[in-house]
Amino acid sequence: MTSDWRTDRITSALRGENPTVMRRLRAGFAAIGDVQFLPGYSVLLADDPRVERLSDLPRTRRLEFLSDMDALGEAVERACRRLDPDFRRVNLEILGNTDGFLHAHVWPRFEWEPADLMRLPVWLYPRENWQDGQHALASRHDTLRAEITGELDRLHSP
Repeated sequence: MTSDWRTDRITSALRGENPTVMRRLRAGFAAIGDVQFLPGYSVLLADDPRVERLSDLPRTRRLEFLSDMDALGEAVERACRRLDPDFRRVNLEILGNTDGFLHAHVWPRFEWEPADLMRLPVWLYPRENWQDGQHALASRHDTLRAEITGELDRLHSP
């Protein structure tokens, strides 16, 4: 596995070298997030690194991507609901303000979140949450990752 998978997440996923990938979907890759301050955070990566925005895709691929985003959202919801009784909901977002490739964020939300942040967009959490090593994806997230992957497998079985 190369150490530069973060510099090109999609190409590394296509090569099978992105360690965050949980499953290949129809129009992309379901990946668990690098940070887990909200456990279960996941990302859907489009399967073409040249695609920058949803509107770059032909309508059929666009609908497949949105369907994959829905499936990942449902998988995260099912897994988080099972693992944490304080699970509230899932937020789905396609932003594209920082990374120049099409991707969708799947954020689980919980009752235990700080009251002043619980009903706000995740992006308003303090910067430390994104950079603190205690929130980095690690082996302690293996069970959560396996639960999400299992749900994706069930949702995509024939």
